[in-house]
Amino acid sequence: MIAKTRLIPDGKKELKKLSILHYLNADYVYYPVTSERCPDGETCVIGGQFVKVGEVIGTRKASFFEQPIHATVSGEVLGYEKHVDQSGGLVDCLIVRNDKKYEPHESIVERNDADIEKLSREDMVQIVKDAGLVGLGGSAFPTYIKLATKDPIDVVLANGVECEPYLISDYSLMINHPEEVIEGLILAMKTANARRGIIAIKKKYKEIEERLTFALKAYSQHDIKVVKVGNHYPSGWEIETIKSALGITIPQGELLSKYGVLNFNVSTLQSIYSAIRLGLPVLERTITLSGNGIQNKTFKARIGTMLTDLIELAGGYVDLDKPKVMILGGPMMGVNVTRDDVVITHTTTSLIVLNEETEIEEPCVRCASCVYSCPVNIKPVQIMNAYKIRNKDTVKALEVDLCIECGLCSFVCPSKIHLTEYMRKAKTLVK
Repeated sequence: MIAKTRLIPDGKKELKKLSILHYLNADYVYYPVTSERCPDGETCVIGGQFVKVGEVIGTRKASFFEQPIHATVSGEVLGYEKHVDQSGGLVDCLIVRNDKKYEPHESIVERNDADIEKLSREDMVQIVKDAGLVGLGGSAFPTYIKLATKDPIDVVLANGVECEPYLISDYSLMINHPEEVIEGLILAMKTANARRGIIAIKKKYKEIEERLTFALKAYSQHDIKVVKVGNHYPSGWEIETIKSALGITIPQGELLSKYGVLNFNVSTLQSIYSAIRLGLPVLERTITLSGNGIQNKTFKARIGTMLTDLIELAGGYVDLDKPKVMILGGPMMGVNVTRDDVVITHTTTSLIVLNEETEIEEPCVRCASCVYSCPVNIKPVQIMNAYKIRNKDTVKALEVDLCIECGLCSFVCPSKIHLTEYMRKAKTLVK
């Protein structure tokens, strides 16, 4: 019988040893006017205008919400150019020439404990909304919508599992700034009126457990615990994490809040801390350049910085005679890109560059590896075959909509069939 694949190489051992280089010297920064979740957008500044850090310079628009765009540097507005965003597509970007003074906008006001204590739930939700906070684990879903739920919440889960290979942004955050994660969790608990908080991490991360446990001693008045979950993939998928950390089984497609749970990535919780305590939108992200086709480095850089700047600082590509494969995000769920003029956005955490290896796709051998390994128990090969003949009814009956695009089916396939890509196409077919 084919074994279920759960453990995959994560490629993080050497990356975790890299020092984080703080880069603030980008001459120009670029702000996408739209995003995957917000297909429309507009700016509210003009060429020649001077803007400051934290100033609203535009708005992205979706069908049921809007998100402000904030300047992350001070400087002069120049105009527009097209560049690649986290979706892998070309988008219009507003250009600001960085004066490198990082002058804060007048709207940025830090709050002390007394100020925060006076804030109502509605006040905190509005602060989060005005800061344009989104899920930084990759979902980019508006944080204020989660916090504004009318469902009674028992527990807020801080998801620090980060199960994708080669990603170390959350790991670095929990090692270097555990207090900010904890304070963000406490603020989320206060906003949601939740009585307890849980921080979920992988079992193998003993150093993270020790770091968080020590930091929590200063917050003993709050009911917060660190819980270890499996090292397998995709243990960071919210439904899997909730089941492992809380013992609560939530059917796929149901709102977590209906079960008394709110789930936030640890970086999202840090952004809540920054917005409510410091009055700041998300200004920076930790970015890792990794893979055998590039010099491996980790940076902290402003939103709007071009990855080309970081690539040059890192020392550029290696093996220049070999074609490259570039992936934004993790190798399992990331997006392939064909150019490197990528703008750092809220959800950008990694660029993986690999020397291309030719793999020939073979016919399916019906080994069922993809079926046994699928975390949502669908049948990828059957879905692929139905998609190939454009049988929409069969694709729908095979529940392709349950696919979380984790990439395991492609990873385990001995025939090197790109099953995950077929799942994406099949989902588009039935929409």
